[in-house]
Amino acid sequence: QVQVVESGGALVQTGESLRLSCTASGSASRLAEVGWYRQPPGKKREFVAAISSSSGTRFAGSVKGRFTISRDNAKKMVYLQMNSLEFEDTALYLCTVKEEVSGATYWGRGTQVIVVP
Repeated sequence: QVQVVESGGALVQTGESLRLSCTASGSASRLAEVGWYRQPPGKKREFVAAISSSSGTRFAGSVKGRFTISRDNAKKMVYLQMNSLEFEDTALYLCTVKEEVSGATYWGRGTQVIVVP
């Protein structure tokens, strides 16, 4: 069973930076696309960023230019570097990973990011 665990969430002020980490354990398969979603308070889950196995990236328009995503394939880890944080970035951030062989997708439980003025 694949376990996905996020970490790095915190309470920060607007304009500050934060780095989220995600680790996937229990999978013998390489990972295909991995990414981050977020769920703001009282709102639906939304896409944030993703990175393919060949390191191609894509971002939501609201974070493009402020967030970067990277991965360490050997460690099966994914990182989300968030700069110039805004109040609207407040959300539960969830990591998702897709196994290359099975195509199965797994989700973590999330890490909370709170941005205050």
